[in-house]
Amino acid sequence: MSGIYIHIPFCRQACNYCNFHFATSLLKKEAMLAALNKEILMVAAENNWRVNTIYLGGGTPSLLEAEEVWTMLNTIRSVHQVDGGAEITLEANPDDLTEDKLRGWREAGINRLSIGVQSFFEEDLHWMNRAHNAVQAKEGLKLALQYFDNITMDLIYGTPGLTHEKWQRNVETALALQIPHLSCYALTVEPRTPLDKLIRMHQKDDINPDIQSEQFLLLMGWLRAAGYEHYEISNFAKPGFRSRHNSSYWQGKPYVGIGPSAHSFNGAERRWNVANNQRYIDAIDKDTLPVEKELLTPVQQMNEAIMISLRTIEGVDLNRFSEEGAQQVLKAARRYIDRGLVINEPGRLRLTDEGKLYADGIAADLFFDVQATV
Repeated sequence: MSGIYIHIPFCRQACNYCNFHFATSLLKKEAMLAALNKEILMVAAENNWRVNTIYLGGGTPSLLEAEEVWTMLNTIRSVHQVDGGAEITLEANPDDLTEDKLRGWREAGINRLSIGVQSFFEEDLHWMNRAHNAVQAKEGLKLALQYFDNITMDLIYGTPGLTHEKWQRNVETALALQIPHLSCYALTVEPRTPLDKLIRMHQKDDINPDIQSEQFLLLMGWLRAAGYEHYEISNFAKPGFRSRHNSSYWQGKPYVGIGPSAHSFNGAERRWNVANNQRYIDAIDKDTLPVEKELLTPVQQMNEAIMISLRTIEGVDLNRFSEEGAQQVLKAARRYIDRGLVINEPGRLRLTDEGKLYADGIAADLFFDVQATV
């Protein structure tokens, strides 16, 4: 077993770009936490795993008190073998960070924080409808660094109004604080989000893909010069600070998801829980796992491997395919190799910096068809 993901489906307020599952009311928090702990026990009855990463995501897990986090981690330890050096991450918003919470989370077993900063500019945070302000962003990080060495923070680029100069200042602020891991995402307008509606109603400006591409290229140059490893499309780490949990996803390792909307994967089968808090709680109360399942064919498994591995610094390992399959992938990649978007190394294909701008499209063109020999 590689990792356990726990989805905490509550937020203080809704960011207008977010399409993750959450509720802004905490009225059902106690019942939800009871259901999460019960699902941990129910799923463990199927298998007893050796766990080397645990990730509390959401939603906003930093809404939880230290005792609630301790109870959840202790439930996991009661039914699984958790490695002594396991990476245990909690996602946090800057406005939730206090000395008491940070100290309590650390004592509960959290050893890595993922802090959703997004920007250090007040106008950008307001545009995104974030719950924190620019002062809380900086002060929260400074406080967190007093309790945790292993910290990652999120930044968003390509938002209307974010000039290249402001983008550089965001990155430079993170570097000055010596944050060892950065996750940087281009703003995406997801269907049926408040942002999507506001753009369609002409109440907010739409994104500019050309500016997003320029800011991504600038980002890669700045962080490379600062000594960060660009180990996945959106992730940059100082040596020794890669996300072990997320890396397991990109390497196709098995994991289990706990909570409403959470996904699990065992190498061949994908499972996901219902994305509805009350229906999730009701099902768990009745000793039923509220899951749907999808069995992946060998071709689907290989196509997924291409999609996720092409996003990483290691690239696509052609040795995992049959000789015929490897030749087919190479043939499909030829036009991108010729254009300087893909590097052809012995037994491996990797994206260049410019190729990373087209990662999803290139991956799709490398996919096997249903009748392929993989």
